[in-house]
Amino acid sequence: MNVSSEASSASTDLSRIKRGPIVAALIIGAFVAILNETLLNIAFPDLMKEFSISPATIQWLSTAYMLVIGVLVPVTALLQQWFTTRQMFLTAMILFLVGTIICGSAPVFEMLLVGRVVQALGTGLMLPVMMNTILVIYPPEKRGGAMGMIGLVIMFGPAIGPTLAGLIIDQLDWRWLFFLVIPLAAFSVVFAAVFLRNVSDITKPKVDILSIVLSSIGFGGIVYGFSKAGESSWSDPEVVWTITVGGIALVLFIVRQLLVREPILNLRAFKYPMFSLVTVMMLVLMMTLFSTMILLPLFLQTALLMTAFKAGLTLMPGGVINGIMAPISGKLFDKYGPRVLVVPGLILVLLSVWLFTDISVNTTAGYVITLHIILLVGISLVMMPAQTTGLNQLPRHLYPHGTAILNTLQQVAGAIGTALFISIMSSGTKDFMTKTPNATPAEGLVAGLHNAFVIALFIGVIALVLGFFIKRVQAPKEEEKHVQASENGSFNL
Repeated sequence: MNVSSEASSASTDLSRIKRGPIVAALIIGAFVAILNETLLNIAFPDLMKEFSISPATIQWLSTAYMLVIGVLVPVTALLQQWFTTRQMFLTAMILFLVGTIICGSAPVFEMLLVGRVVQALGTGLMLPVMMNTILVIYPPEKRGGAMGMIGLVIMFGPAIGPTLAGLIIDQLDWRWLFFLVIPLAAFSVVFAAVFLRNVSDITKPKVDILSIVLSSIGFGGIVYGFSKAGESSWSDPEVVWTITVGGIALVLFIVRQLLVREPILNLRAFKYPMFSLVTVMMLVLMMTLFSTMILLPLFLQTALLMTAFKAGLTLMPGGVINGIMAPISGKLFDKYGPRVLVVPGLILVLLSVWLFTDISVNTTAGYVITLHIILLVGISLVMMPAQTTGLNQLPRHLYPHGTAILNTLQQVAGAIGTALFISIMSSGTKDFMTKTPNATPAEGLVAGLHNAFVIALFIGVIALVLGFFIKRVQAPKEEEKHVQASENGSFNL
């Protein structure tokens, strides 16, 4: 860490900062953003009818959201060294509020997509700020519990989101999915303006424009290429060229980050083996998770012919249990370390995905609920403990870079996973319908889903293998002063 960074770290007085109001402000903002994301997923079938668009097109509401976050988040490591915690978070929530208003009033699909992009700008700024702030104000031995508490509140959004969305769509109109979020987002802005405090170190490093351009082309090109493949085919010249250009730009970006004195994304974080292991494992796991989140609502409403409300009710128990498990897994992590949670969690994820490969048009709602609960219990045992383990090994000056790396690769993996599995499902459906002309569309969809879940299962096995190598790590020596300052302060949640 350079001299200016050390000086700034020393000048950031954490001893008088209380955790409670800061964490509350972060949680409210994250809850609002994630609630809106889960509200929209279950509305996809209705939006397809409203705007007369295909599944490959509707996925852009999800893919573009993740694409923007994937392009923006690498830059947040730089932004957090230029702007205060308050400036970053308030800008993020105001952008999210504006995007929500645009979505709610959108007369055409293109305007709805623009609104989603503006929302994504807000979310992309907010997520790394939240994680970095937790790392700064909590000592390593208490971060599991803090992450678990955040997980509890954040998972309340996915728990009630699908059910609430189904009720709104059945009784009102899809636009109310956004109208109801507007007052919540506005409240988040006001609450953060009053209670949020600055905890970040402002070092104002040099801005490397070329790195930003290469990052945007690299991550953007790869995600766009995979998304386009979901619409057309993998042999489409546009798909081949965008993935190729994105890959080349990404390689150049990586090389430049290792050469410049002040990189916008410090890839030297990968010198820490546990952080590297967790990053790869989370990348693989997020592909499986995002694909399941997209495929299940389609299966429930298209194959099982459920209403949006009933589909939401079906997905609700898993979300509730996931939320309940978050603080429990956080406390267990602080006490026993990551491996006793991560390995069983990944086994549960694989078990649920394997059982999903055998679903059919005769599958009962109770069976889907059971598998969904197993999946999300497994996820709750893996997500926060694994991420916290990886970030705990980093020195403090790499926190913004570590959180940016994790958030970037997770969002990119989610976008690629969504596009990949939608493509696999669509291709499998077409093949089945061609070979079985008398089959119903629901049977064709199920055949496509089988193919997608089989691939997800193989990808999940990779995550499990990596999970066996995760272990508790010690905080770097430079953390000791930070921990001492934390313990001397008035830190009550």
